[in-house]
Amino acid sequence: NTSIALGSTSIYSPRKRAAVRLSGSDPTSTMNVSKVVAPRDQSMTPPQHLSQEQEHFEGFLVLLSLKQIFIPLYALLTLVGVSGNLLLILVIARTKRLHNATNFLLGNLALSDLLVCLTCVPISAAFAFEPRGWVYGALLCYLVALLQPATVHVSVLSLTAIALDRYVVVAYPIRRRVAVRSCALTAGFIWIASAALACPAALNTVYIDFRTEEPQVCEELWTGLEDQRLAYSCAMMIVSYLLPLLAVSASYCAISLTLRGRVPPGGAHCTVNARRTWHQKRRKTFRLLVMSVGTFALCWLPLQLVYLFRLKDPTCTPNEHFYVIQLCCHWVAMSSTCWNPFIYASLHHKFARAVR
Repeated sequence: NTSIALGSTSIYSPRKRAAVRLSGSDPTSTMNVSKVVAPRDQSMTPPQHLSQEQEHFEGFLVLLSLKQIFIPLYALLTLVGVSGNLLLILVIARTKRLHNATNFLLGNLALSDLLVCLTCVPISAAFAFEPRGWVYGALLCYLVALLQPATVHVSVLSLTAIALDRYVVVAYPIRRRVAVRSCALTAGFIWIASAALACPAALNTVYIDFRTEEPQVCEELWTGLEDQRLAYSCAMMIVSYLLPLLAVSASYCAISLTLRGRVPPGGAHCTVNARRTWHQKRRKTFRLLVMSVGTFALCWLPLQLVYLFRLKDPTCTPNEHFYVIQLCCHWVAMSSTCWNPFIYASLHHKFARAVR
């Protein structure tokens, strides 16, 4: 019997039995979900000093019993997210009247959400229920470690850029609009910054193949760098959730106040129909703002709370249902990629006409 401790990853390996505890530092990465690899021989009992691994294993069994529920949910998430974001990208690309700065940023958001649906969602579902550990090879291990958090960062930063662009348009209506070329540079900066934010976690990711019947491991190992891991984790939580939420909320509050203080075109001399149309547009804009902020905040809040709970002790699992709760929170967070296309498209008549 052997027990191997590698940084934040603990592996218990008595012959054909293996339990793997995994942890990560980036809340946007789907590879930070703690994972226990199922035993090959259920009859064998681990030593008493490895009771924590047994708790992890029992949690995995509870999660495995719900596989028939989670797999269809993740499949539905992938189908809706891919179709919705792909349709939005095609509509923006093919409709010339939609070629402006705001819609360019919206297309960038749809592209990042599409990549999230193609990488984070299916791989997370497959990995969560795979009893053999990481079975996708070394190349995908390192590629996914970089791509998953980077695409989520792009989505979050794109939402922030859209909110700031909307504020400029509403607060300064006679100001010259931002050129599409400038938006292209902004989008490029967002992708580069997102990749840079994901690099520390990716650089500390290792792939271990035991070349036996034991599990393969693909996980972050911050060996001897626990303080750095904690600092990076806190920074990622702030950058990927708190600051964007604050920026988007402040921007949309400013937009609401600006619209509330603005009089309809024509002032007191405008017709009743013109005034009604003006108020309808203002209410539609307000609904868009509330839905955008609410979707982002509510979808990501549960996973951020789980991550905050595990920040100090990544191996902590309070009960056997913790893995189920964590996967539910991850599903809710990933569902934000499905809502954005419908929120923006349904409240913009130009998109509705283009789809028809």
